Amino acid sequence: MSGNKPKLLIVEDDEGLQRQLRWAYDDYEVLTASDRNAAIDLLRSEEPPVVTLDLGLPPDPDGVSEGFATLETILSLKPETKVIVASGHGARESALRAIASGAYDFYQKPVDIDQLGLIVRRAFQLHGIETENRRLEDRVGDDRTVLGTMITAAPEMTKVARTIERVANTDVSVMLLGASGTGKELLARGLHSASRRSGGAFVAINCAAIPENLLEAELFGYEKGAFTGAIKTTEGKIENAHGGTLFLDEVGDIPLALQVKLLRFLQERVIERIGGRKTIAVDTRIVCATHQNLPAMIQAGTFREDLYYRLAEIVVRIPGLAERHGDATLLAKHFLHRFSSEMNPSVRGFAPGALDAINGWSWPGNVRELENRMKRAVIMADGKLVTAEDLDLAPRSQDSLPVNLKAAREETDRRIIRQALARTESNISSAARLLGISRPTLYDLLKQYGLQP
Repeated sequence: MSGNKPKLLIVEDDEGLQRQLRWAYDDYEVLTASDRNAAIDLLRSEEPPVVTLDLGLPPDPDGVSEGFATLETILSLKPETKVIVASGHGARESALRAIASGAYDFYQKPVDIDQLGLIVRRAFQLHGIETENRRLEDRVGDDRTVLGTMITAAPEMTKVARTIERVANTDVSVMLLGASGTGKELLARGLHSASRRSGGAFVAINCAAIPENLLEAELFGYEKGAFTGAIKTTEGKIENAHGGTLFLDEVGDIPLALQVKLLRFLQERVIERIGGRKTIAVDTRIVCATHQNLPAMIQAGTFREDLYYRLAEIVVRIPGLAERHGDATLLAKHFLHRFSSEMNPSVRGFAPGALDAINGWSWPGNVRELENRMKRAVIMADGKLVTAEDLDLAPRSQDSLPVNLKAAREETDRRIIRQALARTESNISSAARLLGISRPTLYDLLKQYGLQP
């Protein structure tokens, strides 16, 4: 019976060598193919963990073009497959190119059965180890998910999640405090999903991303003809959230005049659209978030104290990524798995030093910064492993440091501007406020340094 034996696919157009290899591997269920189409059909139907591949396949038996096309197809369909490449055509050049393209190993013709047998056994062993690691990582990922979708192993975040679970089935207003990129909206969605309002809509609005003159219309809606361009009656976000949850992100950016109208809604639970005279009752649960210091804003007179206490019946403080012990590594592995499957299946893991660099970084942009760095690293990685250089976290040598004060100042400007843009999700107005400069000045700096908002 061959059903329990591991499957080995031999892609070879020489029938005599096919037979020789078939009889040499008693420990495996040997499958054979003579060309690319037959090989891919067997790959799809049988899913062999290991493939030996002759690069000289028809219709190019004297070259390597068809063999490399077969290698590329195998790894695009089943990137975890261990492909062992053989060729007598320009062996060294082909070997280097094959390994760079994702092949597991290489051997030369004429075939040494014992040598090839050793390579095949090692390939099966490595495939088994990687399969088990993926299974364990998937299981760990499931075990470390809180509030449905948030991945964490940190006690600090587990405590946050438990607090949110406890208040989910009440109707108290919840304020989430934390720096940009810490996952405030993800937590707000988790709160909604855990509440008795989960069947209703979750409506989110970023108060910092909408110009002040449009924010009132976005929140409260407007009647037809209320202002130039109001060609039809439109419900606002508050009405949209009736029966569900309204998430006000960056609530500290709401202008004072609009804070009065929002306070009236929270007190009376009715609204009036712009240009309307009819009051509309709205039943919604309010969750808000901000990275700003609202008590300091209250002292400065830029945020209403009575509104703060209406919004902050329960306050949940979210730690930054650097304060969540173990989460940077856990999330990096999660993002690598997600982005490699979507964008670059040849990427399999982290090179030595990459995880140390991740753990040693301060993550000023928090989880959003880690996600963006991982996405870029997976796309740009030259090999199978993401390096510290791919993540732009490699320590710099003395030779690479700026040679004069002007260059050092420009480099610092670039880094701080990038961090401000990351924290504000590329919102120019918010980034300018964070940097303490005007919007035109920020635009000038972006142009000067060739940065993209």
